[in-house]
Amino acid sequence: MAHTIHDKKKLQARVNRIQGQLSGLGKMLEQEADCDLVLQQIAAVRGAVNGLMQVVIEGHLHDHLVHEDDPAKRAGGLDIMLRVMKAYMK
Repeated sequence: MAHTIHDKKKLQARVNRIQGQLSGLGKMLEQEADCDLVLQQIAAVRGAVNGLMQVVIEGHLHDHLVHEDDPAKRAGGLDIMLRVMKAYMK
């Protein structure tokens, strides 16, 4: 996946932030934080994961569908995208 290689630093930074948010959530649960704070942290983690997903999907669409000249590879890229979206929407 060319786009994940080109954007590796930015994507890794997002993953690192998500890991930090999850670590914070774990600490909150260990310390029996109020449920409103826990829920807010869960929402933040979900938003961060959704943001990461959006960026990777965008790159995939550009590199493997829009700018792909080979029709067979383009069809493969579309198939991958449809399977991922189906799984993600569950």
